[in-house]
Amino acid sequence: MIRPYTPADKEQLLYLLRLNTPTYFAAEEESDFAAYLEEHVEDYFVVEESGKLVGAGGINYFPDEHLARISWDMIHPNFQGKGIGTQLLQHRLQVISSKPGINMVIVRTTQLVYRFYEKVGFALEQTEKDFWAKGLDLYQMRMPLAKV
Repeated sequence: MIRPYTPADKEQLLYLLRLNTPTYFAAEEESDFAAYLEEHVEDYFVVEESGKLVGAGGINYFPDEHLARISWDMIHPNFQGKGIGTQLLQHRLQVISSKPGINMVIVRTTQLVYRFYEKVGFALEQTEKDFWAKGLDLYQMRMPLAKV
C-alpha cells in the first residue's frame, strides 16, 4: 500500500535510512533527511506491506522551472528487487503528471542506483565524484514528462 507520509512515520523512516547506510546513504545524511521530513516535504509517500514500512520516496516541485524532482528514495534491504521501488516511482510519476505546468522530472542519485532510473527513461545529465560523501557520486538524471 502506498500512502502519504505523516509525521508519525518519521522514526520508522530514519530507521529505514539507517538500514540503507552506508550502502546507499552516508551517515551524515541522516540529519539532512530529518530536516527534510520536518521542513521540506511537499509530497512524500511511504510503502507499507503487512503493516510494516518497507519503502518511501518524495517529490519536490519547482514550478518556475516547470520541474519536479524525485527525492529521498529508499527501500528496506529485505524488500529490494521485488518491484516496490518501481511501483513507488510510477505512483509519483502519476502524481507529477497531474500537476499543471510540470513537464520535466529530475532525480539526483548515485552510481549505485542510476540504472534503475535509466530503465524508466531517465537520461544521465551530469555526474560529480564524491558529491554525497566519499564513494557516493552524484548522478543527476532528467526525463521529459511526456515519456510517463
